Amino acid sequence: MPRFLDWTEAAAAFSQRGEAYVLVTVLGVTGSAPRDTGTKMLVGATQTAGSIGGGHLEYTAINRAREMLIAGDDSQQLEEFPLGAKLGQCCGGRVTLLYECFASTATQVALFGAGHVGRALVEILAHLPVRVRWIDSRLEQFPDLIPEGITRVVAARPEDEVADLPPGAFVLVMTHQHPLDYAITEAVLRRGDAGFLGVIGSDTKARRFRMRLERRGFSAADLETLHCPIGLETVPGKRPMEVAVSIAAQVIARYHQPARSARPAARLTATTALLTQLNNNEESL
Repeated sequence: MPRFLDWTEAAAAFSQRGEAYVLVTVLGVTGSAPRDTGTKMLVGATQTAGSIGGGHLEYTAINRAREMLIAGDDSQQLEEFPLGAKLGQCCGGRVTLLYECFASTATQVALFGAGHVGRALVEILAHLPVRVRWIDSRLEQFPDLIPEGITRVVAARPEDEVADLPPGAFVLVMTHQHPLDYAITEAVLRRGDAGFLGVIGSDTKARRFRMRLERRGFSAADLETLHCPIGLETVPGKRPMEVAVSIAAQVIARYHQPARSARPAARLTATTALLTQLNNNEESL
């Protein structure tokens, strides 16, 4: 992952990748402080860019920002620091920090299988606003170089990885074994919270899976969420890259559906709450 010269460069890169970050702004300063009002720092899950002065103040701000990243929501918060009394810094002034959390807009994808189609598909997904967990039991199937945004997971029992997926994840199943494909599919359906479930295979494989799932107690509504064969019918071809393009097109169509665009309302609510907090602070002075 590249190192950034300043927070503006980092914010542009994080936004392009759909990766979550927190922007920390020195909103107000009274007395002596490490940095002036308006100074900003960006905090990501593993990186920071810019500085609000270092020391205990910056250390505390980074930890608070990463707590917000773990929560995973668009949010805004204010925090006041009497530098001497609260942090033991010799400046002795008072600093107000504004935290603005920009939650991830990238779709979380679990790709099961590192075969020919899986390897071709990863090359496409690496250029999309998605974060991919690429899962297989065979270490030797993975290429030496894994694209940025792709996390390789070597698991003895890939189906067990389903339990650790975030709600709403897109699950793409294309392992080297039909029984393993089925085990993963059943585990995803039992969770019932996938954003998309696609399984590679023929119409015959799809019928067999659906019949078996019906016998296991899954409803017609459950089975409607299973896309098998995966991919768009309008994108033909059997070569690995042709199949990968078809699957990627289906993923793109899915994450662009209107139902996935409720984030502006959440930011408006957070902004209203912040303004209320600011007003209350002013009235108490």
